[in-house]
Amino acid sequence: MTGIPALRFKIHHQLLDRYDLSRLQRLTPERQRAEVKSWIETCLAAERPTLNHQEHQCLVEDIQHEMLGLGPLEPLLQDPTVSDILVNGPEHIYVERQGQLSRDPRRFEDTSHLTRTIERIVSRVGRRIDETHPMVDARLPDGSRVNVIIPPLALDGPILSIRRFSAVPFTLEHLVAQGSLSFEMGERLQQYVRARRNILVSGGTGSGKTTLLNLLSGFVAPHERLITIEDAAELRLCQGHVVRLETRPANLEGEGEITARHLVRNALRMRPDRLIVGEVRGAEAVDMLQAMNTGHEGSLTTLHANSPRDALVRLENMVALGHGGLSESNIRAQIASALHVIVQTARLSDGSRKITAITELRACHGHRLELQDQYIFTPQGITPEGRTIGMFQDAGTPSRFAACSDALATRAETALP
Repeated sequence: MTGIPALRFKIHHQLLDRYDLSRLQRLTPERQRAEVKSWIETCLAAERPTLNHQEHQCLVEDIQHEMLGLGPLEPLLQDPTVSDILVNGPEHIYVERQGQLSRDPRRFEDTSHLTRTIERIVSRVGRRIDETHPMVDARLPDGSRVNVIIPPLALDGPILSIRRFSAVPFTLEHLVAQGSLSFEMGERLQQYVRARRNILVSGGTGSGKTTLLNLLSGFVAPHERLITIEDAAELRLCQGHVVRLETRPANLEGEGEITARHLVRNALRMRPDRLIVGEVRGAEAVDMLQAMNTGHEGSLTTLHANSPRDALVRLENMVALGHGGLSESNIRAQIASALHVIVQTARLSDGSRKITAITELRACHGHRLELQDQYIFTPQGITPEGRTIGMFQDAGTPSRFAACSDALATRAETALP
């Protein structure tokens, strides 16, 4: 290591040796940066390196990021256009902007540097990562989702994936302007929420499920008590009466795990008006459906699936795993009575995210659940620039659930003190 990287490494370690970093915890972020900058300038004055003004400024900022943030990732976390940060070992960093991945010139010094950064992230949320627990989910203070996997499972070094979310939740107008849905579709979704219909958001990884769940929750009346259940807290609800719950992994002895099913069961004793389950993945599906059927109408959740029909199949499998004594017909009958609407999201080949279907679950006839599309997105081609074009179309079928929403909402508002 030579040149500026070597100088950066040297100054950083001098700061760690000379100064009491615990002092910084009592300062505001602005004062922390000013204090660290003063320390850096003192060390640089002693070294007297030959640097021009730009190199000097960049060096100071890099060391500040290392001392107070996440090193080379810090500028990317401050860039609002970056939606994903993917670190494949110390030398390869990729970022996504507007749905497109590109290589970033930044890098970590070595594997130890990357490992220290990962440990800093996971320790903030009370978790740890090592060879006995080589995978972990965590979150950053701004709510960004973090996944880490390290050797021996990751063969080419530590792998860090960060999914970022907008600091301000998207509004219906924002998503319409981006082409994620039509305004009429947004109005229909608002009607469903006001009518207290149970909604399942289905889609693949990175298709915008959490963004849509935030949007739907924004349509809930401000006086309602909401309880959210997530593996890693990501939702940003704007209501005043929100209780946030988060699962907990087992400790080193394999004890103390709190699953989503545990939290769903406990949430039912907390007098919720609605439950919002960040993602249903397993046996908690049984308790979630029972909650939807027993006085918690208007609940919301998400699920990984590529179509509304696939979402129902996955949901059936989860219920069967969580309650082995139910027959197939009983499972489908329970789903039909609990679930009202499936909203399908997708990430297209150009990186754009769209709602591709709004589908109502009508009834269970015999051995088959009946679905009826309300809106669908029909692709019509690809532009020379590679952008997907298409139309949002009204399927032309009457809604069973949205028509009474205004009357229900008016009745609820009238009942308020």
